[in-house]
Amino acid sequence: MDQQELNEWFNEYGESILTYILLMVRDYQQAEDLTQETFLKAYRSKQQFKESSSVKTWLFSIAHNATIDHFRKKHPLKHYLGLTMEEKDGMPLPEQIIEMNEESEELYRAIQQLKPTYKHVIILRKLKEFSTSETAHVLNWSESKVKMTLRRALVELEKVLTRGGVINEINRSI
Repeated sequence: MDQQELNEWFNEYGESILTYILLMVRDYQQAEDLTQETFLKAYRSKQQFKESSSVKTWLFSIAHNATIDHFRKKHPLKHYLGLTMEEKDGMPLPEQIIEMNEESEELYRAIQQLKPTYKHVIILRKLKEFSTSETAHVLNWSESKVKMTLRRALVELEKVLTRGGVINEINRSI
């Protein structure tokens, strides 16, 4: 891999990988660092890239693993117990990072309350619009596990949104 190819990958996938990581770590600077780490790892391990997957899924796999490693190092007990990091200030992300309307802010907060496996599958399948097979590749799961986990995650997300009153408010406005 040469510098030009790496630049092309960064131009094509950099922003998408940054937002994916940002949804997980909730810290813009950390997300930038992990995005840079993702592309450095890709550069160093290009010879391990198998053409059986797309560049996109390979890069997202690296980003996913870098994010998991970050949580393991920063919060080993929380990672072991399957807990997510809590928000530092309870405020949504700055508008300049991700512009959200009121309903999507509620959705974002609800997703943050889910366990990590549910959060990962919802972000990849529904927010990043990955296919089932792409998601399976990124998470190193079977396609059936992706489908089953997504179904369970969406049920749990609906419960969280209902508890928060979002679903009832949406139904009233229809």
